[in-house]
Amino acid sequence: MTDTQALEHRLNELEIKASFTEDLLDQLNETIVRQQKLIEQLAREVADLRQQVPEGATPFRSLREELPPHY
Repeated sequence: MTDTQALEHRLNELEIKASFTEDLLDQLNETIVRQQKLIEQLAREVADLRQQVPEGATPFRSLREELPPHY
């Protein structure tokens, strides 16, 4: 293989890698956008739930922490 052919081959390999890297970056960006939208939706839902709890209400207790009457 001549120097020119080797350089062409190397350049082609680098272009292929760059293309795959760009595709991966696009996929990761789309994933981040979807996750951010989900986080914002969940934050709104939590805020809505907090507004539904009356002021001064006792915090929720886990049923696992309560002993059954026969203990």
